[in-house]
Amino acid sequence: MAESLIHDFTMRARDQDGHLYRARATGREREDGTWIGRIQFTPLGGGVTRSTMRETTQPNRTALVYWAYGLDEVYLDGALERALREPVSSTGASRA
Repeated sequence: MAESLIHDFTMRARDQDGHLYRARATGREREDGTWIGRIQFTPLGGGVTRSTMRETTQPNRTALVYWAYGLDEVYLDGALERALREPVSSTGASRA
């Protein structure tokens, strides 16, 4: 199943060099009905969108939305660091 947009953050994530990124929480339902969530980061100046591996598993989509709305800038900055460490596939997305 394709990933769905869960939340588009208004706050920006910042890498160690000070570059800003747009952050979006995405998720998809698994076969057992639970949902996994990850965060995508797109550089504001253009470039490759990076994604974290699974950040959370929630019992349903509603719980995943609740999780995403509770994230703050400190969490997003840490998630960005994790996303930047992950290898990028030829499609520009990190491994699933």
